[in-house]
Amino acid sequence: MSDKFMIYGATGYTGKLVARTAKALGMNPILAARNEARLKSIAGQHGFDYRAFDLSDTKALDDALSLVDVVLHIAGPFSQTSKPMVDACLRTGTHYLDITGEIDVFEACAARDAAAKDAGITIMPGVGFDVVPSDCLAAHMKARMPDAVELALSISGLGHMSRGTAKTGVESIGAGTRVRRDGQIVSLKVPPRADVDFGHGPRPSIALGWGDVSTAFHSTGIPRITVYFESSPELEQMAALGGFKRWIASLGFMQRRLKAQVDKMPEGPTDVERRAGQGVLVGEAINAAGERVVSRLVCPEGYTLTAMTSLEIVRRTLAGDVRPGFQTPSLAFGADFITDFDGCVRQDMNA
Repeated sequence: MSDKFMIYGATGYTGKLVARTAKALGMNPILAARNEARLKSIAGQHGFDYRAFDLSDTKALDDALSLVDVVLHIAGPFSQTSKPMVDACLRTGTHYLDITGEIDVFEACAARDAAAKDAGITIMPGVGFDVVPSDCLAAHMKARMPDAVELALSISGLGHMSRGTAKTGVESIGAGTRVRRDGQIVSLKVPPRADVDFGHGPRPSIALGWGDVSTAFHSTGIPRITVYFESSPELEQMAALGGFKRWIASLGFMQRRLKAQVDKMPEGPTDVERRAGQGVLVGEAINAAGERVVSRLVCPEGYTLTAMTSLEIVRRTLAGDVRPGFQTPSLAFGADFITDFDGCVRQDMNA
C-alpha cells in the first residue's frame, strides 16, 4: 500500500476544485474519472497521475484502488455510484470517503459497518459541506443537552449549486420531505416550517430531506430530527408541488427532462461567487421538559468548505487517525473538528 489517495470524479465541478486545492496543499492524489480526454487535461494542469475507468469495470476499478490507501469519491449522483465503489473498497481494503448528502446513501453505508470492520477499513460518507459542519453542530448540541429528544438543524447561504448537486435534488423530488421521528426516517407530505435567526433576525425556513436526517441520528441518538433551509423562491416552488406532481416528476422520462435542463446551468459558482459566499447553520436541541439550547455556526461557502474538509479527512485517514467501520465526521473527529478550519466560528446563543 502507498500513502497516495485517489480522487474519483475529478472531471466534475467539485472534483476539479478539490484537485486544485490538493495541489495548493502539496498533496499528490491520483485523479480518476470515466472521460480520459478531460481527465488527462486536468491531471496535466497539476502534474498528477491519472486513471480513466468506469465503475462498471470491476477489474479496472480494483486495479486502481490497489494503488492507494484512500479513495475520495466525488462522482455523483451517489445513489448510482456509491455502492460499486464501496463494494470495491471492501474487496481491496481501501478506505472509502465521499461527499454525498443523500439520506439513502448514508443509510446504505451505515449498513456496511460490520463488513467494513471485517475488512479493516473506514466507510465515511459526507466529508464535505454535506455533512461536516452540520454533523459537528449536531454533536455539539448533544454535548450541550445530553437529554435532548429533539434536534433542529437550519442552514442558510448555500447560494449557487453545481450541476451534480442540482441533479441529486431532481432525484429526490418524489420522496417528499424526509425527517426523523421516533428514531425512524419518515416522509411528510407537507414540509414543516420555522422562523430561524441566522444572525439578522428571524427568517422563514422550510424543511428538506438533508443528509443529517440520517447522520445526526447516528452521531447523537436524538430520535426526532428536522433539517430546515432558509426559504427561497425555488424551495417554495418545490414545496408547493402536490403528491401527484411529485410522482410525475419522479418518473423516468421527467427525470431525464429535468436533468437535461440542469445540464444547461453553469457548472457551478465562480471563484468570485465562492469567495463572497458564506454558510450559516443554527442548531437547536430540546429536551422532554421543553428546555432548549441554541448554537450558531458560521463557515465558508459550501464548495470551498468541501475542498477544505474532505482533504483534511483524507490526510487524517492516511495518517491512521480513523477507526474501521461506518463513521460520521463527528464520531471520527469530535464536535470541535469543524472549528479547526479558517472561517468557521461557533457561538452558543443562550450559554
